[in-house]
Amino acid sequence: MEQNKGYVHNSDDEDRFSMLTDDILLSILGRLDITMAARTSVLSTRWKHLPWLLRELTIDVKRFLSVPSSNPIELEHMDEAMASLTKAITSFLATPRSEATIKRLQLKLYLVNSYSDVIGPIVSQAIDTGSVEDLDLAIVDEKEPDDCSDEDMIQQARTVDSFFSAYPSVLHCLTKLSLYNVCFAKWDLHHILFDCCKQLQHLCLFNCDAGGLSAWEIQAPDSKLRVLELNFCCLGKLGVLCLPKLERLCWDTWITPKRPLSFDVVPSLKELNLVCGATIDHQGFMLSEILRDTTAIHSLILNFQGERIWIKPEGEQLCTAFNKLRKLSLHGIFVEFDLLWMMVLLEAAPSVEIFDIEIWEHPCIVDTEGRRQTFGERTNPSWKVAEFKSCKEWLLKEFQITGFSPMEQQMTLIRAVMQRASNLRTIVLNDYQPCDYCEEIGALPRCERLPPERVFPKGKGEQETTVEQLVRDMPDCNVQIIFGN
Repeated sequence: MEQNKGYVHNSDDEDRFSMLTDDILLSILGRLDITMAARTSVLSTRWKHLPWLLRELTIDVKRFLSVPSSNPIELEHMDEAMASLTKAITSFLATPRSEATIKRLQLKLYLVNSYSDVIGPIVSQAIDTGSVEDLDLAIVDEKEPDDCSDEDMIQQARTVDSFFSAYPSVLHCLTKLSLYNVCFAKWDLHHILFDCCKQLQHLCLFNCDAGGLSAWEIQAPDSKLRVLELNFCCLGKLGVLCLPKLERLCWDTWITPKRPLSFDVVPSLKELNLVCGATIDHQGFMLSEILRDTTAIHSLILNFQGERIWIKPEGEQLCTAFNKLRKLSLHGIFVEFDLLWMMVLLEAAPSVEIFDIEIWEHPCIVDTEGRRQTFGERTNPSWKVAEFKSCKEWLLKEFQITGFSPMEQQMTLIRAVMQRASNLRTIVLNDYQPCDYCEEIGALPRCERLPPERVFPKGKGEQETTVEQLVRDMPDCNVQIIFGN
């Protein structure tokens, strides 16, 4: 054993590493980012070739940004990061790999300056020679949606289209594609994504549109697309006419005031996630109209981001669409809202086994006149609970609440569920999740700014009191009540 300036080095350590197989060492390297993995090649002759044998490779431009990076990231820093990323791609892909094919290449880059003129041919050659099998490509842009003009988005579309036109092999190999701030008003988005990207399985669009709140219809019977994610995409409407392999659709924030989405042929759709804070222009819609032609949804997530409930009251109309539902999640429910309206959804979905709600209370969102002009008043849901009750037995086994406090609204809902769900076994009550924005403004902890009935019960005595209130008048209750974080 040798000791030098407080660092103890055991020569047996290197021998232990030498005894490991390449597969184990590659598994270790696969958990490092590309820059760190490349540096290991200088450790010894044993490690020299290993980074170039990785079967999955992630090259992310953000890993090459200076630390700490500016906010927003300046063009000069993007250029420096792309210069480093281009060197990394050249090092790993420019020479044909005879020993190990890259099963999956994850590549995240900026299309700035002329770096694509170097990267495009190298990646295309790697695809054409079989060195790369699957490509996960993200063409990122650092501008926030509010800072993007129509011309900015059209220019980004022009840049993206030029890249794909110059290097069509990239499109043919894509299994996942992420695009940011792109307006396809002058390009055939449907042709690019569904005719050219024949292997595409996962599509993410961030602040993308078809121009002028145009509707986007997807008719792609031969597409392999399984996951579609939309974030802040200003579409007049999304009509999924035919996507037979689609399994999951997520849409975070739409601006169209009416029903934003419709389905036709989506026999594989199992998960739907809709997230939106309703503005004053949102009129709401019947959820049954969106789900009318779906037959296999087993997980439904609705997130209202602390604003008005944007689904209109209905009950029996949802039974057909809910007949295979296994998990129902209602998130972003404003803390002051009555919650019994949720019973109507559960009555329409007796097959649900997990019911998950998340209460919304954030001092970082101040209820100013400006907020009310944008989002309007937060009004209690006007659902009439007694009007619909199913005769079927509920299969509900687990009920989770995040943001729990012993407020009357929450306690009333929990007791109602306990009395109705004969198969219920577990109730999990969690505190609020931390919010970075609330911490940034220095918001006081809830226990210091709210009355006790609006604070998560921390101590054993408080929790026992809560349990006693919940099981009151239910002597045969066998539900386990768990207090989480």
